[in-house]
Amino acid sequence: MRLFMKFRQTKPVAVAAAKASFSAATAYRIEQDPRLPSAKKEPRERRRPDPLSAIFEQEVVPILAEAPGLRPIAIFEEMIRRHPELGHGIRRTLERRVRAWRALHGAEREVIFRQTHEPGRMGLSDFTDMGDLAVTIGGVALDHRLYHFRLVYSGFEHAHVVLGGESFVALAEGLQNALWALGGAPFEHRSDSLSAAFRNLDKDAREDLTRRYDDLCAHYGMTPTRNNKGVAHENGSVESSHGHIKAIIKDALLMRISADFEDLPAYRRFVDEIVSRRNARHRPRIEVERAQLKTLPERRTSDYEEVGVHVTSSGGFTLRKVFYSVPSRLIGHRLRVRLHDDRLDVFIGGTPLMTLSRGRAHPSGRHAHVVNYRHVIHALRKKPMALLNLVYRDQLFPREAFRRTFDALLERLPDRQACRIMVDLLALAHDRGCEAELADALAAGLNANDLPDMEALRARFTPDPARVPTVVVTLAPLQSYEALLDDSQMGDAA
Repeated sequence: MRLFMKFRQTKPVAVAAAKASFSAATAYRIEQDPRLPSAKKEPRERRRPDPLSAIFEQEVVPILAEAPGLRPIAIFEEMIRRHPELGHGIRRTLERRVRAWRALHGAEREVIFRQTHEPGRMGLSDFTDMGDLAVTIGGVALDHRLYHFRLVYSGFEHAHVVLGGESFVALAEGLQNALWALGGAPFEHRSDSLSAAFRNLDKDAREDLTRRYDDLCAHYGMTPTRNNKGVAHENGSVESSHGHIKAIIKDALLMRISADFEDLPAYRRFVDEIVSRRNARHRPRIEVERAQLKTLPERRTSDYEEVGVHVTSSGGFTLRKVFYSVPSRLIGHRLRVRLHDDRLDVFIGGTPLMTLSRGRAHPSGRHAHVVNYRHVIHALRKKPMALLNLVYRDQLFPREAFRRTFDALLERLPDRQACRIMVDLLALAHDRGCEAELADALAAGLNANDLPDMEALRARFTPDPARVPTVVVTLAPLQSYEALLDDSQMGDAA
């Protein structure tokens, strides 16, 4: 027919019909009605009765009008409850009918406006939970999140393992690590509303946190912005990337065969390597954007909270519902603590003292304990029975073998004798620096159902005096040094 209509522009009806290979009668019929065959088809009628004809307008539409957000499955279950004779076969029909009704009569929906992004303009920060990956450190489950930074234009990414929740300290540390790895700062930085960081804070604390976030961005010359609470798509360039990076890490863990790591730095190196491979794919765009970034300042700004603590007679201090032990010589002193996401840097005045692993309070609100047996072993030697009902007894043991040994001692020996032997074991580990080797020996004894033999262990881990070499140092007389100086040198010195 299309060929006939083409020839009909210049040829008579009979000639055009012949060239199109059909009869003149057909050609004259087309002349009278030039519509295409597809336009002449009448709409197909239903081939079977409509199962919703009696209920859709009368019952379903009023429900949709009153509760626009109601799911079709809920409407379906309600209709089945009201009219059991309909059967479950109408579910898809009802869902399609509801979708069509909402397209014609439903409420207006939110529109996502795609943006044009300029290089160097915006960087985004957000946190994502990593608990579903079941990562372990030395066999212990690691409860952690991932701080995720991304440049909108080039797709440059940086990820930092966060042990606690969403906090300003974690944001400050992760953001600065990302900027210094990138070598520049974008003009604008956007984060989520920081609702998790603001939770349980009073008004003054919230204002202080806001000021610190603004000061952090000002240090790098960035304009601080936040997306509206609960509107994830405003941070969409990093939100959508969460799923990708988590899927890649999950695949890498499966290829690695094991999700257990020797220590936290090993797991962080693992994540850094994965992110680096992702950045390598965007290297040309990253180089273009890097040239547009702001120059970094001369130094980083603080990525910690500083608080003052008092060391009590218990040999430690309590901070954020966690008790930390310190050497007993610090009892009564006031210490400055820099609180990082994964550690505490402890100072007395301006002098750094030590670094402690950061603990977290129990989800139930109970206090937790971060204890080093080396801080209290000298006092336990004088009061071994204090170990029996010690509040942080389980956290005192440096390894699992020590805890199991104490349980076996309590089960088979009097309390006083069990505490004395356990304190002697801890003292031996401290004095001889043989904690790991002693733990292996204790584990072997437990497997053989034997209690520790202190005499044998002391002989094993204490140097034999007969085998220790005697070192004799003979000091030269001071007069012999004068022979090294000649007369002229003596004269100059005079």
